[in-house]
Amino acid sequence: MLPSLSGGAHAYRQLIAGEWVGAESGRTFEDIDPYTGHAFATVPASGAADAQRAIDAADHAFAAWAAMGARARQALFLNAATILERRADEVVRLMARETGTAAAFSRFQIQWATGLLRQAAGYPYLPGGEIVQSDTPGVFAMAVRKPLGVVCGISPWNGALALGFRTVVAPLACGNTVVLKPSEEAPVCAGLLIGEVLHEAGFPPGVVNVVTHAPDDIGPIADRLFDSAKVRAYNFTGSSSTGARLAARAGGKLKRIALELGGYNPMIVLADADLAYSVDTAIFAAFFHQGQICMNTRKILVHRSLYDEFLARFAQRARDLRAGDPSDPHTKLGPLINDQALAKVQRGIDEALACGASLVAGGTSRGRCFDATVLADVSADAPIHSEEVFGPVVLVEAFDDEREAVAEANGTAYGLSASIMTADVWNGIRLGGQVQAGMVNVNGPTMGGEPQIPFGGVKDSDWARFGRWAIDMFTDLNLVTVSQEKRHYPL
Repeated sequence: MLPSLSGGAHAYRQLIAGEWVGAESGRTFEDIDPYTGHAFATVPASGAADAQRAIDAADHAFAAWAAMGARARQALFLNAATILERRADEVVRLMARETGTAAAFSRFQIQWATGLLRQAAGYPYLPGGEIVQSDTPGVFAMAVRKPLGVVCGISPWNGALALGFRTVVAPLACGNTVVLKPSEEAPVCAGLLIGEVLHEAGFPPGVVNVVTHAPDDIGPIADRLFDSAKVRAYNFTGSSSTGARLAARAGGKLKRIALELGGYNPMIVLADADLAYSVDTAIFAAFFHQGQICMNTRKILVHRSLYDEFLARFAQRARDLRAGDPSDPHTKLGPLINDQALAKVQRGIDEALACGASLVAGGTSRGRCFDATVLADVSADAPIHSEEVFGPVVLVEAFDDEREAVAEANGTAYGLSASIMTADVWNGIRLGGQVQAGMVNVNGPTMGGEPQIPFGGVKDSDWARFGRWAIDMFTDLNLVTVSQEKRHYPL
């Protein structure tokens, strides 16, 4: 069991072959509370040997797990959902301390993850293939889906709980075993906690393994995970730059990889939009979780007839949002994850201001807490005009016609999510078809999502889709034919 949360730093262990163990070297590292800057926990600082043990454990457990009946596998996922719900209050406190997550986003992640577990409980009962018509007389052909083997999951810190579960649940439900390597910024919430919930739920030893490592010490673990012939696929959520490197590495071994990457998500506010509702939606979508979600709105494009009033209302609402202690239930925005994130946000703002932008709201910080920031008149020469800084910063621009708005929305390498605010829903749908995004929300935020949707983007934002669509990624399609009569051959 993971230790309780009372008191200071706690010593955690990692999960390998059904046992909670330290790193083979005995080394640990400090997991830092982003709000206080103090050590929240000590965590195993693993290396190549630990990764190999986890791979071997997963490989050893694969055959029995793949052969387990649908009812038995379903029961384990349902058990896990119940355990996570029971521990909800504890998890909220845990996420505040490790990732600076305010209560609202923690509660959302718990709800989302329990929904994912319960939906995945039905995956073993979904069709496992299809009958294929054969042109050969007397031949019966079946396309059958089979699990791959060992899948490596690499989970992020920003939506640690929800995205950590998403990293492993679909591969597991398809009959694969997993080695989960959580971000070093959230080794507990994005990894060890997930391992413990699944372990307590009754997942057999070796089916789920969690390996942690110190910052800047990923190399030896990555080498084992990407070079091992036993690991057949990867599931990564993180930055587009890292995803590109991992995709190249997986491709060099002819292995598949699912990627959910960055986003620069536009909101288009048309002339007929409900102004008050558009402001409400934009505030939530831009600043929830301090702008540290891949689906946060990064740029708001407002029709010129509404622009001045929208900007005034939006900026005032942003000024009312002050970042603070995430463990306080009244706090809406918590701290950024680390000093590097803080510096990146500040640099993005400074570059925009140097290029002539106007600071309409925010721009101030206290420790790692950065207040909601609104920029206007941002030049296309400023990097923040088309690149995400992953913080509570949003650009507001005016447009004159819909074609201009769509062109501006598409003027980025990303294509994850977009939002269109309008009284004419059908026009919103029409424009949504022109926006280069994997997900378009008419009269809704760029942020959100449910476990069952085909979550994913286009361009530099994604490879693959999640939800039940992930089944295709984490299984092989094998053809099986049966000849009911003796065949006649030309030789």
